[in-house]
Amino acid sequence: MPEKKKFLLRLDAELYAVLERWAADELRSINAQIEFLLREAARRSGRRKPSRQPEEEGR
Repeated sequence: MPEKKKFLLRLDAELYAVLERWAADELRSINAQIEFLLREAARRSGRRKPSRQPEEEGR
């Protein structure tokens, strides 16, 4: 697995709470949920090729 880039992300408390609940609903960590959402957005916009892994990526 390639090394992941680390960086600080600042979110307002309300958005963080939304992501926290969403991640729990999908049995992911908040970090994995954010990464999943960003990958999906990049794929849908045509900026990233579809991955070989199933939709469950990040779990």
